[in-house]
Amino acid sequence: MMTSSLDNVSRETIAKLEDFAALVQKWTVKINLVSKSSSEDLWNRHVLDSAQLFELAPRKGRWVDLGSGGGFPGIVVAILAQGAGTEHEITLVESDQRKAVFLRTAIRELALDAKVLSERIENLPPLKADILSARALTDLAGLCGFADLHLDAKGLALFPKGVQWEKELKSAQEQWQCSYDVIKSKSNPEAAILKIKDIVRV
Repeated sequence: MMTSSLDNVSRETIAKLEDFAALVQKWTVKINLVSKSSSEDLWNRHVLDSAQLFELAPRKGRWVDLGSGGGFPGIVVAILAQGAGTEHEITLVESDQRKAVFLRTAIRELALDAKVLSERIENLPPLKADILSARALTDLAGLCGFADLHLDAKGLALFPKGVQWEKELKSAQEQWQCSYDVIKSKSNPEAAILKIKDIVRV
């Protein structure tokens, strides 16, 4: 089992991540939380990929994960935050009611400190997140629009992107101005995590 993003994590936290992965596998049969191909490599494709975001974030603040789906990265972040004793207030936003039920079940069974909002992102009042994340939700321009609504003026957005990240960034810059850092993904050398702040519509 690869643990490259989890080298300094306790055995108890690793065990809780493994319990969560098992829960995802169980529920995926019913509600398709992750694709069949990626479920066969759930740890590397989803758990470690999500754990990278926690490493890049401040150690406290209001963390909002948009389109949480199967709990990546939101539930992984909640597990790591609990294990590290960080001061995060974690909110998962998921409009699909079945997936929202799964997320609440995971939070309850794993005894995590997080809440779920089962609403459409654009229908929620501004959440004023200090940290905003979204994985496999929409293109970067769309994510910047959500950040414009829900990210605090001094907040940080963490958006993992696949091999087309440069193309998405260029397209987003036609609509949005921002400051950003590009962090190479540990789970896919052709992918990247975009650390974005100071988002303003052009």
